[in-house]
Amino acid sequence: MANVKNVAPGIGLCAAIAIPCWFLGEALPVVGGPVFAILIGMVIALWWKQPARGTVQDGIAFTAKKVLQYAVILLGFGLNLAQIAAVGAESLPIILTTIATALIVGYILYRVLSVDSAIATLIAVGSSICGGSAIAATAPVIRAKDEQVAQAISVIFLFNVVAALIFPTLGGMLGMSNEGFGLFAGTAVNDTSSVTAAAAAWDGMHPGSNALDDATIVKLTRTLAIIPITLVLGIVMARKEGADGLGNFSLKRAFPMFILFFLVASIITTIAVAAGADAAAFAPLKTLSKFFIIMAMAAIGLNTDLVKLVKSGGKPILMGLICWICIAGASLGMQHLLNLW
Repeated sequence: MANVKNVAPGIGLCAAIAIPCWFLGEALPVVGGPVFAILIGMVIALWWKQPARGTVQDGIAFTAKKVLQYAVILLGFGLNLAQIAAVGAESLPIILTTIATALIVGYILYRVLSVDSAIATLIAVGSSICGGSAIAATAPVIRAKDEQVAQAISVIFLFNVVAALIFPTLGGMLGMSNEGFGLFAGTAVNDTSSVTAAAAAWDGMHPGSNALDDATIVKLTRTLAIIPITLVLGIVMARKEGADGLGNFSLKRAFPMFILFFLVASIITTIAVAAGADAAAFAPLKTLSKFFIIMAMAAIGLNTDLVKLVKSGGKPILMGLICWICIAGASLGMQHLLNLW
């Protein structure tokens, strides 16, 4: 483990940035704390470059990598697998279709647009699964650089905001039912904060609707896709490193251990709730997970060159736009096919 004395100042800095960003995210959930943190971190990095940071940089690097993994592990305590199996099963065909659509379209665009492979992977996974949480889980597995993570987060954020603002009106124009919109928001909006913002807006427009609960369950079901996706990417990366002469393939090395702990956390929650424990008991761990993600995004922002990010943003934004449109179309198409809308 990293020397506590060396990493403490940098961790403290990231926590100090994360605290106001947490409250900003609570006030503006359509944006979210992680986006505020990454933006503030990038602005600070414009005038406080890495060479001048000294030992503080060690803690920033630790937060961007290790604290990010701890956040993913704690995220598992928010998943009751029994509840997901009972309620989320009916949405599974739509979820699988939208995930497959995003990954296939993402791969095609990676080839056609010549987008950086790590950025393309993060955008495709973030679009298909659960936005920032999926990017947080995938980035360590594919050895993504902080600037690549920042690029992907920025793209996901852009279309999260657009979706949260226009989807409730679009759903009304299409004549969607309350349940149908819950499925649509849960499968076609990326990040949890934007899913809840869109569904809450729908409920406000349709008194008596319970789209928020439906969308949340669907979103949690999507989150489980983190497990197989990261495992496959881990194996691909390990094989690639072996082929490049960086070592022989090892399943143990390929397996992202923090994803195993994420699954264990989910199982603990499921068993505890089934045994009669109050699900609210795990709420502090879920809250800590969200705060850790904000801390990690602050660290990633501090390690990102904002000028370079803006200059290289065209192709990733185009890729995110096409993925977003295709996912929304796939969700609506599957609902229509299954006579849910």
